[in-house]
Amino acid sequence: MRRILVVDDEENIRLVLKTLLKRNSYEVETAASGEEALNLVESFGPDVVLTDVKMPRMGGLDLLATLKAKGNDATVIVMSAYGNVDQAIDAMKAGAYDYIQKPFKPDEVVLVLRKAEERELLRKENRALRAEIRKEHQFEGILAKSGAMETVFRTIAKIADYKTTVLVTGESGVGKELVARAIHSASGRKSHPFVAVNCGAIPENLLESELFGHRKGAFTDAHRDREGLFENAHRGTLFLDEIGELPVALQVKLLRVLEGDPIRRLGETKGVEVDVRIVAATNRDLTKETEAGRFREDLFYRLNVLPIHVPPLRDRREDVPVLVDYFITRNNVRLGTDIRGLDTESRRLLYEYVWPGNVRELENTVERAMVLAEGAQIVAVDLPERIREAQDSVQMQLASGELSVKKTTRIIEEILIRRALQKTKGNRTRAAEVLEISHRALLYKIKDYKVTDL
Repeated sequence: MRRILVVDDEENIRLVLKTLLKRNSYEVETAASGEEALNLVESFGPDVVLTDVKMPRMGGLDLLATLKAKGNDATVIVMSAYGNVDQAIDAMKAGAYDYIQKPFKPDEVVLVLRKAEERELLRKENRALRAEIRKEHQFEGILAKSGAMETVFRTIAKIADYKTTVLVTGESGVGKELVARAIHSASGRKSHPFVAVNCGAIPENLLESELFGHRKGAFTDAHRDREGLFENAHRGTLFLDEIGELPVALQVKLLRVLEGDPIRRLGETKGVEVDVRIVAATNRDLTKETEAGRFREDLFYRLNVLPIHVPPLRDRREDVPVLVDYFITRNNVRLGTDIRGLDTESRRLLYEYVWPGNVRELENTVERAMVLAEGAQIVAVDLPERIREAQDSVQMQLASGELSVKKTTRIIEEILIRRALQKTKGNRTRAAEVLEISHRALLYKIKDYKVTDL
């Protein structure tokens, strides 16, 4: 961080700072206004922008906001006279790193800059570490570190290269399409199309044409021949999401295709041979749907050759920290924000919440919190009311409908261990006393449950 842009409408301040900073081996450019500074940012590419808060036309706050909007990641330090301290604090809330009060001492300016350098070095190290963690816990675009998801990853790796049909099950928002894409990406078909269709989102009278195509004149609006999604996915993978919504008449036609019949467009007498791997997904219990006569039993057995169940987020809480970190990193780039993490309370709330909407709900929650955050950290007040005011997490777990004593006990134990460690500031001996278990038992459970901070 050796390039510094000094922005101040007072010439003597610019001169003093330029002399001081050059003496300390910094490369310095100066600007007399916010508008001039923006032009220099493009050409000079400063690591640090040292700007006065109060200037004519474009002040320091406006300059900071413009830099953020442009996605510029230069560290901004503001300068303020005695009467403008509140503005400097507002600038820090908006993303400035620090402020220097005028009149300043030379040593004070250099000290703030060195602290900024140390912080930036630490941020780079953290980014590198997070990237390494993401790489370690990433499989074909899916981020997870839980044992449950590692089992899913191993299954995908085993079955990826077989053409056999796969049925992915799980609650809404768990990432069933990501699993389907991972199967495709890990297979020899990855250089060919991955085509996804939501069977419940297309009107029944259009779905057959969408899947199988049609011949010109087959129905009123068929003005030309059209390929269906099966043909679009030739040599690749066709993902049939919400397969439980498929009308019974189309279930029969899909079964015939799965049994080897060629694709036949609407209005066509000849079939077309296609090479397609089918991955289907549903959040319904197809066994119950079959018993109720809403889903064909023979189709269910044909789809369920290689089943993969994606567990809900409440059953794999150790994935929450990895996902939160990923969403923050991605959204900082997409939204032009500079959020560096979460405070202790917001970490606890996100970890203990049961996430009925699963990963999709977590993703939306993190994005909302980042937009609302006033500082560099997400705090509890930035989170939705339903999370802040949720009932006790142990009660939430009991109310989630889970009936397994073994699974529920494990989750509740982990929550209590985290609370004890938080209360004792990480002192494991005191935490064991609070939990009324032996120190050795606590160490075993910390290792077994992989208890780490967000």
